[in-house]
Amino acid sequence: MKNTVTLVGFVGNNPEVRETKSDATITNISLATTRSYKDSEGERQQDTEWHRITCFNGIGKCVAKHVTKGAMIMVTGRIHYTKWTDQNDITRYGCEIIAEQVDFLSKAREKSAD
Repeated sequence: MKNTVTLVGFVGNNPEVRETKSDATITNISLATTRSYKDSEGERQQDTEWHRITCFNGIGKCVAKHVTKGAMIMVTGRIHYTKWTDQNDITRYGCEIIAEQVDFLSKAREKSAD
């Protein structure tokens, strides 16, 4: 059995870094992937999905140091689902990608000074 996912997309935010009480580093980013397809009328459409990426320790520190919003990266990791009950006693679900490898494909484009 295998739980592996590979995503290539653009980073939607600058990395958010936090440390746990046990000194683990956790870095979160959002990643946009877009697929193109033709609809029933033959018109080209695009569908963008946003993925929550969680990076731990060394990978997280590297992502925090080298990645900014707009960069293109490739993430290889595993899908992780969570389930919890909120303060209103409603069951909630979440999904994230736990990164095992992050490859930097391109830097964010610089804004031109006009």
